Amino acid sequence: MSSLVIVETRLSIREKVGPIWGVAFPLILLIILGNVPFMRETVESAGGLTVFEIYVPIIIMFNVAMLALIALPNTLAGYRENGVLRRLQTTPAGPARVLAAQLVANLAIAVVAVVLFLAVAWTVFGARLPDNVAGFTAAWLLVTAALLSIGLLITALAPGRGLATSIGTVLYFPMMFLAGLWVPISEMPPVLREISHASPLGAGARAFQDAYEGGFPGWQPVLILLAYAVVCSAASIRWFRWE
Repeated sequence: MSSLVIVETRLSIREKVGPIWGVAFPLILLIILGNVPFMRETVESAGGLTVFEIYVPIIIMFNVAMLALIALPNTLAGYRENGVLRRLQTTPAGPARVLAAQLVANLAIAVVAVVLFLAVAWTVFGARLPDNVAGFTAAWLLVTAALLSIGLLITALAPGRGLATSIGTVLYFPMMFLAGLWVPISEMPPVLREISHASPLGAGARAFQDAYEGGFPGWQPVLILLAYAVVCSAASIRWFRWE
């Protein structure tokens, strides 16, 4: 299994979607934001965090969303479209192991990215690290589980790579908007703010902020993220096709 994970990780890196758009691009965005003077202003309503520190978790979710919603479905749907999963059913590896290896490969890239982003934010721009590391880790795991489950559901429903990429892209941008990438959640109109809180990345933003302020993610974002993970995982298992 470990050798299969290594192979899938190399293939994921070779595809360049995850490394470039999921790691390099958000890292560049993080560096740009860190050099904007406005980003150093303190937001009292966010527990004294600076604007930049509020954006660090959003950049982390940018990475996970890109890997889960675009890179993962693109690869797995491509495998099915090209008959790779069907042929693997006759080998000891089996398609289920390839699917698991792809999940682990994308998870490994996400782990490297979150460590890199936090290190750059802290060492280069003096951003404070989360007050509750365990709470931050829990928030990251919940967000990652929810988004990977959505990515698997996209893979299950899309017959080919092109449609899988299109669905992932269509979902990606509204999710990032609701996470507060363009407009801070606190500045959204009340109705839009409630929609944001019910979205995977909006709930993730709340969970990360709780950890930055020294607590654990609140029960509302936890339940929302768990619901996405459980429902989408169950649906993807129900409708997933190997060929």
